[in-house]
Amino acid sequence: MLRTVNRVLIGVVGLVLLALGGAVLAVGLGASPPSWWIHGGPHDVLLSRAERTRWRDEGWWWPVVIAVLAVLVLLALWWLTAVLRRHRLAEILVDTGDGAGAQLRGRALESALAGEAGTLDGVQRARVRLTGRRSAPETRVRLRLEPHVDPGTALHGLTTEALAHARGSAGLAALPTEVRLRAAKHRARRVS
Repeated sequence: MLRTVNRVLIGVVGLVLLALGGAVLAVGLGASPPSWWIHGGPHDVLLSRAERTRWRDEGWWWPVVIAVLAVLVLLALWWLTAVLRRHRLAEILVDTGDGAGAQLRGRALESALAGEAGTLDGVQRARVRLTGRRSAPETRVRLRLEPHVDPGTALHGLTTEALAHARGSAGLAALPTEVRLRAAKHRARRVS
């Protein structure tokens, strides 16, 4: 969800800035602007002194300006923290059966799962990332497969071996997983 909002927001801001910048540049180079446009020619300013000071004496003007700018700053800070926030799960809570529980480092489970997935037949490289919550982790697995491997066989081996071992060793009832398979690039063989 955040990735989609991020892309849409950046796309909309980029299109608005591109349209405004292109229009100002076109008018500055001598193109005739429409009647509703902000300024009328290359020597005209965007905001005249009268337009800049029009609402200054009104009692509501400065509180509205400050509120709008504060909302924009808060939205920008929210977006920045959402982009910079770590999406990787640092630790998993493991139920030990005695009521106390234990914590398993996320990187340890990632490397163990990637190591076991990398040993499957036909898997050239495996990458694993843990996401979700500490009590309900999820995994994202990327497998690069050799050209001769059937993707269904590789996926079956991953789910029945590597993911089952990870789920059992961490004591998890379920481990939802998103798997992305990609074939390794190779040169075409010559036929003689």
